[in-house]
Amino acid sequence: MQTAAKPQMDEPIILRDDHDSVTTLTFNRPKARNALSLEMLGAMNAAVADIKSDTSVRAVVIAANGPAFCAGHDIRQLRAHGERAYYEETLAACAEMMLGVMRLPQPVIARVQGIATAAGCQLVATCDLAVATEGATFATPGVHIGLFCSTPMVALSRNVGRKEAMEMLVLGDPVTAHRAQEMGLINAVVLESELDAKVREMTDKIVSKSALTISIGKEAYYKQLEMGVENAYAYASEVMVRNMMAEDAEEGMGAFIEKRTPVWRGR
Repeated sequence: MQTAAKPQMDEPIILRDDHDSVTTLTFNRPKARNALSLEMLGAMNAAVADIKSDTSVRAVVIAANGPAFCAGHDIRQLRAHGERAYYEETLAACAEMMLGVMRLPQPVIARVQGIATAAGCQLVATCDLAVATEGATFATPGVHIGLFCSTPMVALSRNVGRKEAMEMLVLGDPVTAHRAQEMGLINAVVLESELDAKVREMTDKIVSKSALTISIGKEAYYKQLEMGVENAYAYASEVMVRNMMAEDAEEGMGAFIEKRTPVWRGR
């Protein structure tokens, strides 16, 4: 089933497809290289909010129509308004999208072809996993037009090394898909013809696991990253004890001992 994420429009800017417990959200502004207009950010935030409460969804894929994944913010739209309040509204909506993706209980995979620049690169860094075609490129090129990519920096610096992040931010040069994989920005590089199969391989593995276990782990992963190591161990230990008390953990350990396939109940 394919429906438009809210708000409804004659030409939907976000497409939603639900199949086999996997939801795909597709950017649908190919002529604008899927630049993130304020309307597009609003549609994404509505879709993410819907998915968060949908227990039938086990994994999420963010994709794009056309030759580009996402060219970042819609500079023409920003320039046309040119007001502080509009800039603040747009950046707040973008931050809401990034945090919403991080806070989804389901793993989110970026399916990347073409360019992923500025906020588009930020989104790739924000997703839990990312797969790209060999021809994909990544950049935070704001310095070329007098705008340091400060908000993309937040996600980028939490994915790659300091020197590599500063190289991208200060020089603004594009990075190839293979280099992005070496840096830790993406997980895999594949031929364009193999992109969907690779994404499906990942989602199949996610769906085969306990949804409860995955959601507990994803939340804990991002929380512990912001802690000192001692507090992180204390927090992670508490999370693991709570996880061990769940029915799915009991089922999984029992299935391991009995050499059988576990039957997950999500509790």
